Amino acid sequence: MKTDVKKIVIVGGGAGGLELATSLGNKLGRKGKAEITLVDRNQSHLWKPLLHEVATGALDDGVDALSYLAHARNNSFHFQLGTLIDINREQRTIRLACINNEQGEELVPERDMAYDILVMALGSVSNDFGTQGVKENCIYLDNPKQAQLFHNNMLNLFLKFSAHSNEQERVNIAIVGGGATGVELSAELHNAVKQLHSYGYQGLDNKALNITLVEAGERILPALPPRISASAHHELTNLGVNVLTQTMVTSAETNGLHTKNGDFIKADLMVWAAGIKAPDFMKDLGGLETNRINQLVVLPTLQTTLDSTIFAIGDCANCMQANGIPVPPRAQAAHQMASLCYHNILALMNGSDLKSYHYTDRGSLVSLSKYSTVGSLMGNLTKGSMMIEGRLARLAYISLYRMHQVALFGYVKTGLIMLVGGINRIIRPRLKLH
Repeated sequence: MKTDVKKIVIVGGGAGGLELATSLGNKLGRKGKAEITLVDRNQSHLWKPLLHEVATGALDDGVDALSYLAHARNNSFHFQLGTLIDINREQRTIRLACINNEQGEELVPERDMAYDILVMALGSVSNDFGTQGVKENCIYLDNPKQAQLFHNNMLNLFLKFSAHSNEQERVNIAIVGGGATGVELSAELHNAVKQLHSYGYQGLDNKALNITLVEAGERILPALPPRISASAHHELTNLGVNVLTQTMVTSAETNGLHTKNGDFIKADLMVWAAGIKAPDFMKDLGGLETNRINQLVVLPTLQTTLDSTIFAIGDCANCMQANGIPVPPRAQAAHQMASLCYHNILALMNGSDLKSYHYTDRGSLVSLSKYSTVGSLMGNLTKGSMMIEGRLARLAYISLYRMHQVALFGYVKTGLIMLVGGINRIIRPRLKLH
C-alpha cells in the first residue's frame, strides 16, 4: 500500500455509514486511491426502520441482514468489528475497545486505528430521559438484538396465554412513544397475533391482545400533518389499540407503568420508543462540540465545528437548517447526508470547495402492517405536499427500503433480492416462529 494513500475511517454501519462506505469503496478503494475502513460493533446490518418487523417476527433478520464482511469484500472497503471508545485528534487515531466472547475471554485487545479523514455515523439510541425503572423493565428497539429479545418475550407470552387462556384474560403490551416506531409496532403486533392463531396458538386473537400506546404530546405522529395523524389514530383504534395522548410516564415497574396523572398501566411487556439521543459516550468525545443529546455539532459541510478532518452524518449529527430547526433524525436525512459527505470527502482530497448540506423533506410514511399505510409526499415529488393512504402509500413506503438497497447493491442485485423475497413469501412461514 502506498504511504500517500489516504485512510478514511467510517464509524457506524447504519443506513448512512454503510452507503457512504459502499460509495467510497467503489470510487476510491477499487482504484487504490484511498483505504476505506468501516467500523461497527455488530457483524451485520439491518435497515433500522424495519426493526419493528423483526420484533414481531414479520421479518427474519437471519435472512434479511447484510454481512459487513461480505459487503466490504464486494465493494472494495475493509470492515473492522469493534466499539469506539475514544478519539485522539492530535495523533489522528481512534481507539476501539477489546472484544470478548460470551464467557468474558478476551479475543481481541484494545487497539488504535489511524485515520486521515474520520466520519462519525453512529446513529442514535432511545432516550428514556432518566425516567425511573425504564432501563430495567422496558425494551428499546435500537438494534436487531433488542428486537430479537422483544420477539422471544412476545412468543413466550403468547405461548403462556395459549396454554392458560381460560385463566388469563388478556396479554397486556405497553408501548411508550407515539412516533413511527410505536405506531408501526402497535399495528404489526395485531398482525402477528392473527398469524400465530393460524399456526395453532389456541385462544389467541385480537380480543386477547391489549395494546396501550402512550404519547406525551397532543397527538401521535407529531412529525406528520394533523390529518394523517388523525387517520393513523383512527386505524389503530379500529384495531383495538388503546391510544393515550397527553400522558406522561413517570416510572416503570416489572408489571406496568405509572403516569403523571396517577394512573397505572398494567403491562406484561413494555417497549420504550419515546425520543432519541446519540450514545452517551459521545458527550465531549475527543473534545468535539456536542449538544444536550450528545450529537456532534457540525457545520453546513457536515464537518465538525472543531475539526475539519472529522465529519458526522445521520442521527448522531446536530445539523441546523436555515430556519433554525435541526435536521430531523430520519433515514432519508442519513441517506442525503451520506451522499453529500461522499462528494465533500472527494472535494477535500482534491482541494476543491465543499458544498453545504440542505435537507430536502421527501415526506413521511408510516406502515400500519397489512391494514393500511399513511403519510405525506413532499418536496420534489409533488408540488407542495400530498397526503396519501392505502396501496399508493404502501408502495411508496416499500420504495424507501428499495432505494436503500439500490444504494448498496445497484439495480440488478436489488431486483434479484426482490425476486428471492417474493419466493420466500411463498415457501416460508409468514411469521418467524422461533
